[in-house]
Amino acid sequence: MYEFVRIKPSVKRPARSLKTHLMAAYLDNNATTALDESVLDAMLPHMGQVTGNPSSVHRFGRMQKDAIEQARESVAQLVGARAEQVVFTSGGTESNNLLLNGFCKKLARQQACGRIAVSAVEHMSILEPAQQLHLHEGSITVDEIAVDKMGNVSLQSLIQAYTEQTSLISIMSANNETGVIQNLSSLIDFANERGCYFHSDASQAAGKIPLDFIGSGMHAMTLSAHKLYGPIGIGALILDKRLPIEKLQFGGPQEKGIRAGTENVPAIVGFGKAAEMAKQDLQSRDVHVRTLRDALEKGLNRISAVSIFAQTAERLPNTVQFGVDGFDGETLLMQLDRKAIAVSSGSACTSGKTEPSHVLKAMKVPVTLANSAIRVSLGKNNTMSDVDALLSALNDIIEVNRRSAVMMAASVC
Repeated sequence: MYEFVRIKPSVKRPARSLKTHLMAAYLDNNATTALDESVLDAMLPHMGQVTGNPSSVHRFGRMQKDAIEQARESVAQLVGARAEQVVFTSGGTESNNLLLNGFCKKLARQQACGRIAVSAVEHMSILEPAQQLHLHEGSITVDEIAVDKMGNVSLQSLIQAYTEQTSLISIMSANNETGVIQNLSSLIDFANERGCYFHSDASQAAGKIPLDFIGSGMHAMTLSAHKLYGPIGIGALILDKRLPIEKLQFGGPQEKGIRAGTENVPAIVGFGKAAEMAKQDLQSRDVHVRTLRDALEKGLNRISAVSIFAQTAERLPNTVQFGVDGFDGETLLMQLDRKAIAVSSGSACTSGKTEPSHVLKAMKVPVTLANSAIRVSLGKNNTMSDVDALLSALNDIIEVNRRSAVMMAASVC
């Protein structure tokens, strides 16, 4: 165990947060969360004070290696895994790509044909690589698992998508847009009974709801640090040794031989600290954001033009996605931005697209309403004043739009 003596930075640190200068209310925490001050404190010694390649055998290298292993243990404890099951990556997107491509590469090496089943509401970092496998790997077929109007995957819908050739099933733990939490227990049991491997993207769930990788019986899980107040650019793929996988990156034995390359020690340490804090504060964070979400939904339900998606489904305590009749989501987002309210029209990874959210399409939400979608994702730093500010701004925008419509109708007459 090594202890670090904090060296006072020679350059004055920026203000604790730029939020006060840029945004009155940051309500887009599913896109990314603010780096926690304690996480930054844990990272700083590895950003200049301590040097050494973690693969080196001298004491400097061992210090870095020890820091990585401590972080690995913290990440494992957050999700009920063992430290040796944690493979660090550059983030959730790489983890999902490594899982799908590495698994299928192993199948190809074994000269085995295979089918993969993925839910219709997965993040694009699952859907796009799955589609690429379907297009460019002749031996791989990808089947889509349908969801109901609340965005839930039922056992019946999995049965309909499953075939005797299905070798891998991927269903996310909680949706990044609607916040809908999947009941995975029966789905994982179904897969295990048929000798099929099961993966879940838990990027949005980790740090918000309890997770138990080993107890669940799944074989792989994806995590991302910047969704739980850790640094951007670091994630993990949790792997059960039963799941066959080939590495995609060559040049070194790092990360159990699955991901070559010198480890990003500061980011890994930050991920470990963020995971430690998330486990410790899981209940208090839940109570805090759930209180805010309930107040927000109470206010939204008073607005006749608003429809909350999947409101009766079990959802993450911090997430609300809703549509506003008569509005375009991107336009509404920009109008809220002018009022210093930061929200999202869906996943940050699909921003800029003009098509409705694939998640809402899968839930059979009417196109016009889906096009008006706004996602609010609360965080531990939000307050009731942020909720009040959003509701006030939204009411103002809707009222101005109503008046404009009345005036336009009058002028036509």
